[in-house]
Amino acid sequence: MKHKHSEYMQWAKTQSRARFNLATSGVGPFPLREMPFDFATLEINGDNTYGYAPLKNAIARKHGVDPDCVFTTEGTSMANYLALATLLEPGDEILIEQPVYGLLLDAAAYVGASIKRFARAEDAGWALDAARVRRALSPKTKLIVVTNLHNPSSVLAPDAVLREIADLAAGVGAILLVDEVYLDAVYENTPRTSFHLAGNIVVTSSLTKVYGVSGLRCGWILAQPDLVRAMWQLNNLFAATAAHPAEIISAAAFENLSILRDRARKIVDADRAALLPFLDSQTKVSAVRTEFGTTAFVRLNPGGAGEFLARLRAEYDTSAVPGRFFEMPNHIRIGMGVNHEMFDEGLRRLAKALE
Repeated sequence: MKHKHSEYMQWAKTQSRARFNLATSGVGPFPLREMPFDFATLEINGDNTYGYAPLKNAIARKHGVDPDCVFTTEGTSMANYLALATLLEPGDEILIEQPVYGLLLDAAAYVGASIKRFARAEDAGWALDAARVRRALSPKTKLIVVTNLHNPSSVLAPDAVLREIADLAAGVGAILLVDEVYLDAVYENTPRTSFHLAGNIVVTSSLTKVYGVSGLRCGWILAQPDLVRAMWQLNNLFAATAAHPAEIISAAAFENLSILRDRARKIVDADRAALLPFLDSQTKVSAVRTEFGTTAFVRLNPGGAGEFLARLRAEYDTSAVPGRFFEMPNHIRIGMGVNHEMFDEGLRRLAKALE
């Protein structure tokens, strides 16, 4: 039987919420009423047969690429699935970092890929290590998959490392796929998309995590034009056209990204300012610190997050993401950027539970 489910998404949709929700993955929603937008321009239908041109052009301008290199999707998860399904045939070998966002593994399993792993080591700060990729690489490798910022730890991979991994991939005729959905949560000196580093890099991203407009489902893939055309053909199996009103509002969001991001950044910065002293004060948890991102990956000392999280929710009405969804059962993922008062109280309750 094919792999046809996502345990993490089932949990996120049905069990993640609590009064004090530290299980979030992106920032809080941006109010549409605060976005400069002319509602008279909103239409139900429009010319979007193979993408809405104003939206594709906006994505292209943001990343400094040709619009022919842009494929628009419903969020990053669909972008990742369509990229994998276009690039791989059943049985093709794929290298995926570990730990990794569970839905990437689920999608690779669904398309029938032969999955191999390479580790990001916690004692090395979850750094992306090209030497580990080299050891896992084989002549059969068709695709290498990484996240940047790393999901779940929010660690940033340097351009030099990504370029080295792209070179390793090119040596065996493979492609490097980089999920950059969290990259814009590097608020100062935001790196340019890795798509420019090498011709064999494919990038996925969206507005869903950093900008607070998840409901628009505005995602995209950056790829060479021949791959983009192949993705449009594959997408014909699943969808005629996207929801046009969401495309119009998404194009408007790109005109106001600084407004959206600045609003969320204030909450993320306040949450991180609370998280760091919390981590310093606790002997029963540890975590790699980062200066950016909306998530932190926290180890419980001693381990065993399942029972602890059940008690945290039942007795303290507080939730966090179980590390088992990242193949790290002794960890939890904490999300920032939704509501600072909620986050602060959630940390206080987490500390009480740890006692």
